Amino acid sequence: MDQPADSPQDAQSLPVCYRHTDRETGVRCTRCERPICPECMVSASVGFQCPECVRGGSGTGHAPDAARPRTIAGGTVSADPRLLTKILIGINLAVFIAVQTSTALLNDLVLLGAWPPAPFNPTEGVAEGQWYRLVTSMFTHEAIWHIAFNMLSLWWLGGPLEAALGRARYLALYLCSGLAGSALTYVIAAPTSASLGASGAIFGLFGATAVLMRRLRYDMRPIIALLVINLIFTFGWSNIAWQAHIGGLVAGVIIGYAMVHAPRRRRALVQYGTCALVLAAVVLMTVLRTLQLA
Repeated sequence: MDQPADSPQDAQSLPVCYRHTDRETGVRCTRCERPICPECMVSASVGFQCPECVRGGSGTGHAPDAARPRTIAGGTVSADPRLLTKILIGINLAVFIAVQTSTALLNDLVLLGAWPPAPFNPTEGVAEGQWYRLVTSMFTHEAIWHIAFNMLSLWWLGGPLEAALGRARYLALYLCSGLAGSALTYVIAAPTSASLGASGAIFGLFGATAVLMRRLRYDMRPIIALLVINLIFTFGWSNIAWQAHIGGLVAGVIIGYAMVHAPRRRRALVQYGTCALVLAAVVLMTVLRTLQLA
């Protein structure tokens, strides 16, 4: 005898995943016995468990977030992989608008070693205790072409890197690269020369992108060609702080390598430890240069 499609017998023979009701499955959680599809299965010592049982610390041996998808660097996959990139662009644009209305604000944000020059006694600059300029100069632009070029580069490089590394690691890469660029500029450039811009952080993203593409075995020629073109502009044009570009690039390569090649068992330690070492180098260079100028 034919039975209706929604009969109890048919429902029992064709269970569906409790999280994805359009997917039939023959597997059940070994603890709560709810049906789960392959996407929801978390391997346990015996059978599979559902994400809720895992997150509840049910003794599977997995961490509560074991069911979350991870990036190649171990970061959490987010719904909007460009969120931090958008925020960074927004901060740069906000600072750009602010300095257009106030020259005094611009002078307070740019990177300066010591000002005014001899024979006057310096009253401003990093050497006078204004270490914050190492950070504020990373988000400051004066010319429209400068911020347009940097923000286009940030959007083009930042989105894929943020998706590949995860937000926390991506932010650490950006800030550490920018600070490395500022520190090298402070050490090498004349103390009375002012510099500004996100170029140090952008070149850090260039370096990390090259490392990531090599790790994924992608064609390296596009990123190498783009990097070479930018280096030609760096050393071919006057009034460009090449020190920030080189400092950011070196830091980006070092941190990027640690991010994508860190061993799984000590991944976070290696990744954030490398960032800490780069920051320690930034502090050391800044202190030594300050002592020299003093």
